[in-house]
Amino acid sequence: MDRLKKILSAEEWTALNLRALYAENGYEKYRMSKFEEYDLYARNKDFLVSDSVITFTDTDGKLLALKPDVTLSIIKNAKPQVGKAMKVYYHENVYRVSKGTRAYKELAQAGLECLGDVSEEDLAEVVYLAAKSLDTVSNRNVLELSELTVVDGVLRYCGLDTTARQALWARLAEKNLAGVQEIAKCAGMSEMKASLLEKLVTTYGSADAVLPKLDVFRVNEETAKAVDAFKALIRSLQARGVGEKLRIDFSVLGDMNYYNGLAFKGFVEGLPTWILSGGRYDKLMAKMGKQGKAVGFAVYLDEIAKLKA
Repeated sequence: MDRLKKILSAEEWTALNLRALYAENGYEKYRMSKFEEYDLYARNKDFLVSDSVITFTDTDGKLLALKPDVTLSIIKNAKPQVGKAMKVYYHENVYRVSKGTRAYKELAQAGLECLGDVSEEDLAEVVYLAAKSLDTVSNRNVLELSELTVVDGVLRYCGLDTTARQALWARLAEKNLAGVQEIAKCAGMSEMKASLLEKLVTTYGSADAVLPKLDVFRVNEETAKAVDAFKALIRSLQARGVGEKLRIDFSVLGDMNYYNGLAFKGFVEGLPTWILSGGRYDKLMAKMGKQGKAVGFAVYLDEIAKLKA
């Protein structure tokens, strides 16, 4: 193994370890075409990391696209069995604009998806595997988790319309406390509700430090249920031995039209941006006409080359 590690690049070595990790935990290899009909991505551009898609015309006149995303393809072709979760992993190349160069790149990506009848145990397993995936890159890492049902429920409780909620969603993602305060002020919000929004921005830290503070977000039945489920998930992850790597951060968000519930991003020391991202996409499943729930994550292998040796 030592000889193999010397031969392989850091990206290849990590991919090999990720594939072994996922297979050992009961996930099956999923293979797909390099391209899909462009319409799949045109209808779901907000879900993509980049909305720039490379297209070409097939011999029958159909507009095709080089695959910029894996999750959309898996959900489109998924046929989970009733009463069972479909568990798959992948190691694929995607074609999109690179975050660093702003040029089109062929980028390696690995990850997994759990679709269909997804239990709370399945959800915890996915997040656990996300944490272990980070360990394959570096043991100096953190996994930041958020609960979107809590965030959206608090925004609705504060009496904000759709436009204002979207604006606040963007400010939260930026950790922009001043921006959140300005929106609350313009909306004529009460001091109590404005303070609640500020807590969404400023609540951050280890699981042990933050869990006792989450009850402030139990503003109605929906958020109370989401807070309880989030706490149960965190405690399950602590029991699995990955609790010390967890950070709770409500700025970890996704598009409101696609994501719900849990969202998370993974970081390793030495890289300025996240190397792993994931969450629940039940709304995306429904949007694509599929029954059941969905949760998964991707590891962006091209980022690994940027780590200092």
